[in-house]
Amino acid sequence: MNIVQQYAFYYPYIAFGILGLLLLIQLYYIIIVYGKLSRHKVHSYQEQDQFDPISVIICAHNEQKNLKQFLASILEQDYPQFEVIVVNDYSTDETKWILKEYQSQYDNLRIVDIKEHIRLKHGKKFAVTLGIKSAIYEKLVFTDADCNPNSNNWLKEIAGALNQPDTEIVIGYSPYFKYKGFLNKLIRFETTHTAMSYLSYAIKKDAYMAVGRNMAYTKTLFFSKKGFASHMHIKSGDDDLFVNENATKKNVAISIHNDAIVYSEPKTTWKSYYKQKARHSGASVIYKKRHQRMLGMQLITSFLFYVTIILTAIIFPNYWYVPVAAYLIRLLAQLIVFRAIYKKLAVSDLIWWLPLLDIIYYFYICINGLFNRKKKSLSWK
Repeated sequence: MNIVQQYAFYYPYIAFGILGLLLLIQLYYIIIVYGKLSRHKVHSYQEQDQFDPISVIICAHNEQKNLKQFLASILEQDYPQFEVIVVNDYSTDETKWILKEYQSQYDNLRIVDIKEHIRLKHGKKFAVTLGIKSAIYEKLVFTDADCNPNSNNWLKEIAGALNQPDTEIVIGYSPYFKYKGFLNKLIRFETTHTAMSYLSYAIKKDAYMAVGRNMAYTKTLFFSKKGFASHMHIKSGDDDLFVNENATKKNVAISIHNDAIVYSEPKTTWKSYYKQKARHSGASVIYKKRHQRMLGMQLITSFLFYVTIILTAIIFPNYWYVPVAAYLIRLLAQLIVFRAIYKKLAVSDLIWWLPLLDIIYYFYICINGLFNRKKKSLSWK
């Protein structure tokens, strides 16, 4: 009898022990971490005696269609005093003339033009920095040209949160518009899952990222921390890397009231979605080490959980009920915790797609990250 046959009796116990450990790790993230967002009481910041003046900064590169469709909803926000700065980053379409037309109608719109320089290739961080330097006011709100606030009170919510004591950074939420098709469901699911994570950790006083489609911070913080200097070599990360570097236990607030939501246009092809996720993977390599470990543990154990379920069901068919039970326990925990979160994040329809989208999401993200994690020179569009 060789050593393989000698210990064959223990193989199911070893395999199911690994599966049990992966399940426990998953339940920690679902119940303990995401549970914080599930139990979080959403707060509105609209009812305040005073709102400080703010500067809204939007960077645009060939965004004529989106500016026509969405810019007015930002310029017409119900807010006492604000300016909107659009940084026209060397657009070659009709962006310049559309902005000129808007400027003739809205006194609060200011335009910053960036000209192409044959020896200087810049990214979004350069455009954002110019917008910040041009801003009149201390408090800054950021969004994109393809974004549409869910309410005319969006600025009151996001800027109102920035008025709170000790707050220097506000993390908002920006889902994608709901359209037909499976790709749209996957994109919205992925965005929701990402938001669940960064919002939950922000509630835990360990914020590690935000999205530039809906966030705010102070000009003093930006310049005192030397802006994007430490990661200027990575073209993406004007949002998540800035927060990862500068968030503390006391200086971050979240704003996720329904009026604080900003919707954005999703990618419409698998190729463009792949490139977008590749860009995000490239930025995550310089997160703080503890955040890399934290996110890596959650992602890898989820992936391995599904792989282990499949392998144990195939290798030990007589014990099929063990992997099935593990799967159902995790799914039940997700349904209980995620239902309240999905309602808060305005994606309740996705709860019915959870069993399918969850497994596709983890395999897709792991494969994408494996091939793109080391890529740093990527365009910001």
